[in-house]
Amino acid sequence: MSEVKMLNMAGEAVGTIELNDAVFGIEPNQNAVHAVVKNILANKRQGTQSAKTRAEVRGGGRKPFRQKGTGRHRQGSSTDPSQVGGGVVFAPKPRSYRYTLPKKLRKLAMLSALSSKAQENELIVVDKLSFDAPKTKEMVKVLENLNAEKKALIVMAEKDENVIRSAANIQGIRTALVGTMNVYEIINHTSFIVTEEAVKKIEEVYA
Repeated sequence: MSEVKMLNMAGEAVGTIELNDAVFGIEPNQNAVHAVVKNILANKRQGTQSAKTRAEVRGGGRKPFRQKGTGRHRQGSSTDPSQVGGGVVFAPKPRSYRYTLPKKLRKLAMLSALSSKAQENELIVVDKLSFDAPKTKEMVKVLENLNAEKKALIVMAEKDENVIRSAANIQGIRTALVGTMNVYEIINHTSFIVTEEAVKKIEEVYA
């Protein structure tokens, strides 16, 4: 078990919290993280790109020019991909890029991402995070107190609309729940801000 400082919303140390080494202390597996990030980005693709093959473009029918005597190459159709206005060779068509990865690999990638944040001192544990009303100014102040004004992912155990709406308009700041956070978001943000309650829930889920 490793210990890290626990801060309050004012950025003051209010104690320490023990982190489970099985979740926050493993040797990060970069290959697993890469595979899962690639999978997440692939699953986000819309796959709506489309181009016409030579069978679908307008034209064709008759031979565009005579076979011999023009000094040009032989050509039988204006829809040939080598012609201006012709079809596209192996034209892309709408399709799904979605694929799945083994559960063990996804878990290893998540543990690797969490452990790397702890090892690189980018993990910030706060005792609680709550606002009386949605206030962007208050959230900005909290982030300044925690030295996490740039790119930060805020993870909560339970949904809190005031926190979510307070962070919604701040560039580079994202909020997530323990059940909705993913590897890409964790490694794509410089700071990983997590509440004490969320730490316990993460350890409960992934230990």
